[in-house]
Amino acid sequence: MITGIPKYKMPDNEPIKSYAPGSEEKKELKAKLKELSRKKIEIPCVIGGKNVRTGDFGYCRVPHNHEHILAKYHKAGSKQVESAIKAALKAKEEWSRMPWEARAAIFLKAADMLSGEFRQTLNAATMLGQSKTVFQAEIDSACELIDFFRFNTYYMMQILATQPESSKGTWNMTEARPLDGFVFAVTPFNFTSIAGNLPTAPAIMGNTVVWKPASSAVYAAHYIMQLLKKAGLPDGVINMIPGTGSKVGPTVLTHPDLSGVHFTGSTSTFQNMWATIGANIRNYKAYPRIVGETGGKDFIFVHPSADLDAVVTAIVRGAFEYQGQKCSAASRAYIPRSIWKKLKAELFAQLETITMGDVMDFRNFMSAVIDKAAFESIKSYINYAKRSPHAEVIYGGKCDDSVGYFIEPTVILARRPDFKTMREEIFGPAITIYVYNDKQLDRTLELCDRTAAYALTGSIFSTDRAAIVKMTQALRGAAGNFYINDKPTGAVVNQQPFGGSRASGTNDKAGSLLNMIRWTSPRTIKESFVPPKDYRYPFMLEE
Repeated sequence: MITGIPKYKMPDNEPIKSYAPGSEEKKELKAKLKELSRKKIEIPCVIGGKNVRTGDFGYCRVPHNHEHILAKYHKAGSKQVESAIKAALKAKEEWSRMPWEARAAIFLKAADMLSGEFRQTLNAATMLGQSKTVFQAEIDSACELIDFFRFNTYYMMQILATQPESSKGTWNMTEARPLDGFVFAVTPFNFTSIAGNLPTAPAIMGNTVVWKPASSAVYAAHYIMQLLKKAGLPDGVINMIPGTGSKVGPTVLTHPDLSGVHFTGSTSTFQNMWATIGANIRNYKAYPRIVGETGGKDFIFVHPSADLDAVVTAIVRGAFEYQGQKCSAASRAYIPRSIWKKLKAELFAQLETITMGDVMDFRNFMSAVIDKAAFESIKSYINYAKRSPHAEVIYGGKCDDSVGYFIEPTVILARRPDFKTMREEIFGPAITIYVYNDKQLDRTLELCDRTAAYALTGSIFSTDRAAIVKMTQALRGAAGNFYINDKPTGAVVNQQPFGGSRASGTNDKAGSLLNMIRWTSPRTIKESFVPPKDYRYPFMLEE
């Protein structure tokens, strides 16, 4: 432990590399893609720093070529889950007492390593294992995860530096202790940065973690664990146990030492987890903190004054980048009738230029959806729209899983504002458009606000400032991340802290101090330098 107070200024966001033709980063990434695609690895559970093999295998497949297996991984059973919890609790004492600057150094080193030697490994793993294009991987598995490591460390320092006032003769302090017990991190397939952030954010604050990555993203999770180990993370601080939720969840969620849940995934799964915690509330040693982000039905609302080129680009990027597999993806749009014909023509013209295929071909804008279950679910929504008298598939809609899980960018026109695909999260490359009467702007804003149960992201388009003010006020509760003349995706750490309310989650804002403070249990300390030595007060001296 050092005797000084280290200085750490607010970091800058990690610059995004271009991967332009002839660039050094493109050469490096192409080489890494070839290297990883040519070998098949075995991924163990990591418990207490040890590689644990169960013999119960799951497989990491390439979504755009599902016969290509990148790895087989060992699934955790109840025995391994119990071992992971014990390892986390064993590591807790030493880790929680480690000086904050020593913990910070580990994650700052991880950030620098990811910015350098590990960058193309994690980018390539994300591209191959999750079918992300080079740009989608770069902003996710490189830049955003680097930002999480650096900014979360900075937020820890801010929390520690926030101290109460002291009156004469006393000294007041606040200690940001970790939570009692262990934290359970459950991460999704669609963002490697979220997979890295959910277990590490609590760990930065001194907690130890049991981490269940999504089964369809174990490949990238494996490399995150390698990065953290090489950066110096002690054994047992983060324990990775891939496996099915039905085998992992019950043991973890009912354990008396559960202190918190850090979750990103479906609303139904989160609600079931919350219900389990509620049913077992009397069994815990402390009330578990529950932090979750659970998806959205994100909107683009267009005013008649909007810039059509900007709207069309926002729809294409917002709805179809990464095959619409973002909780922030544009999934419904409200277009005024006066501009619909022209906007549709421009939209279709742009969609005609979209290329879809293998992510190793950098010319492709889209690739495959994550797996067979996702493919079938998305396809069922498209087929529902095709059969319904209340909607029409006006662009795309073809689905082909013969080689990879490919679904065309799809545009559905809804004749009713409450049509199924205007309300339910599809999580795929499909956007539903409702054309409204220009004179019914106020009513349509109300529909936008109340049609879906979610409130994650949304955007409005207008060049009329009075309209922008009106729309912003009308949709105040409809989105936790709200965009004006921009697509509803692409939140950046420390610039647009991310999270929503209603059925979209607890809105604890990943990428901000608000999330980090959830992983602390503050202790207030008061020291009296000259304590009183008589119980009597001055008012007692006279009747």
